[in-house]
Amino acid sequence: MSSKLQAAKDGANFISPTLHVGVKNFMIDIDGTICDDVPNEEPERMLTAKVYEGALETINKWHEEGHIITFFTSRLEEHRAYTEKWLSEHGFKYSGILFGKPRGGNYHWIDNHMVKATRYKGKFTDLVESEAIIEVFKK
Repeated sequence: MSSKLQAAKDGANFISPTLHVGVKNFMIDIDGTICDDVPNEEPERMLTAKVYEGALETINKWHEEGHIITFFTSRLEEHRAYTEKWLSEHGFKYSGILFGKPRGGNYHWIDNHMVKATRYKGKFTDLVESEAIIEVFKK
């Protein structure tokens, strides 16, 4: 088990492990979020995409603070070599990459763990808490 995870129990039974207090699992899109928006149909542009201001510094800071950085992208597995090369050349620190995120947006994530969503709006910085928080309570 990763040193960032801790065992969890529900009564006498073990359940999926949880992160230690203060550690976050950042799932970060690539195209249009940390760099130029490059469609899968033009993979040759993936190597020349420009990094958005603040993305590298913020993500690497989060990584150094001990958070888990996973890029979750609509790029396909066949784009792995381009993607890893680009991330390496620009100095991004990360824990993993998940390919094949559904394209098109309008995401609704349903999970048994807390999920917070932050929409990229043109400036990559530390997260800003919103006053509009929606919570779903078990009935």
